[in-house]
Amino acid sequence: MGTFQISGGKKLKGDIIPQGAKNEALQVICATLLTSEKVTISNIPDIRDVNKLIDLLSDLGVSIRKRGSGTYIFHADSINLDYFETEAFKEKGAALRGSIMIVGPLLARFGKGYIPKPGGDKIGRRRLDTHFLGFQKLGAKFRYNANESFYGVEGKNLKGAYMLLDEASVTGTANIIMAAVLAEGITTIYNAACEPYVQQLCKMLNSMGADIKGIGSNLLTINGMSELGGCEHRILPDMIEIGSWIGMAAMTASDITIKNVSYSNLGIIPSVFKKMGIQMELINDDLHIPAQDHYEIENFIDGSILTIADAPWPGFTPDLLSIALVVATQARGSVLIHQKMFESRLFFVDKLIDMGAQIILCDPHRATVIGLDRSVALKATTMTSPDIRAGISLLIAALSADGTSTIHNIEQIDRGYQNIDQRLKAVGAEIVRLD
Repeated sequence: MGTFQISGGKKLKGDIIPQGAKNEALQVICATLLTSEKVTISNIPDIRDVNKLIDLLSDLGVSIRKRGSGTYIFHADSINLDYFETEAFKEKGAALRGSIMIVGPLLARFGKGYIPKPGGDKIGRRRLDTHFLGFQKLGAKFRYNANESFYGVEGKNLKGAYMLLDEASVTGTANIIMAAVLAEGITTIYNAACEPYVQQLCKMLNSMGADIKGIGSNLLTINGMSELGGCEHRILPDMIEIGSWIGMAAMTASDITIKNVSYSNLGIIPSVFKKMGIQMELINDDLHIPAQDHYEIENFIDGSILTIADAPWPGFTPDLLSIALVVATQARGSVLIHQKMFESRLFFVDKLIDMGAQIILCDPHRATVIGLDRSVALKATTMTSPDIRAGISLLIAALSADGTSTIHNIEQIDRGYQNIDQRLKAVGAEIVRLD
């Protein structure tokens, strides 16, 4: 188990280049299974979850060649379907939640797709019904082996269909899109997720020859094709990482410039942090966060305290609620954080309370934060990272705290953040990785 030691309480300064978007990478890499032609993808982040998926596709028979930093050429012209029967597949597939998205393209191209119950963050129940209900609407048959926790769908001649998704699941929408692009006829998906990740996937598929209309909306219309070709695709900068660096700059009173943020794809993320009093300036496509000794949370017009809640896009992404929560601990004012989607994502606040933060955990979904306005610095402590987003939030808290903090289980952070210790050292952080 890896560990970070962080000497906090130091101001940082410099430029940070955001990595490629993790969630987009997992989707578009799976989409390479839809064609026998070569697909080149650039700006792929070098992180554990993405590398595990690349390794899984290689074991499936995809020829993968690295062409420079972050650029890979995928050639899925010789898929080994017998690999699904192996213990190695069951073990590797179960270790990564993103592996669920190989099912849609495999079903579309080969008439069958299998996956063990996938892993991922322990942040509460994350059901897969949306994926498989969508496949069934397209004509596939679903089966589940409860003894081995193994899912399967089979269907040689998928047919386009109308469907209303029971939830606007990002991965569910992506998986169904990838199945529908090779289905016969027209598929209409209502209540589709429309995050930039899904938009990027649709744009990539269209460049491969698919016909997807309504990109960026909750209503997608897909005219199925008999086959798709190759393409070149570049992944967006990771908006979750950009939000994390905004929060880090505020918490540590640092002067940070986040380079090439693709501002038009950040949605309301900047405005939510502005409501928390964080100043920022857009210079070309760089986001400059000046050093601030104090930042004050806005109230609602009637004087009641601000509520920040997650919602499907274009609402505020749940992946940044933990960042907003930790930033609020040193703000002037109070805020109610309402995590609607996952029932376990707020349970890391006990670590922040141990550090001296004033937080009331109202229930599994809501926490009230009373900002300290830097009158009392957080105290260094020893903690364990429970998941990716809580992990980065605890790391930001440690960077702002007086003394030396220790964070165990940093593999969780490495799952989503590329070379984070080296990149933070480059802007002045004192952080040491211990194996």
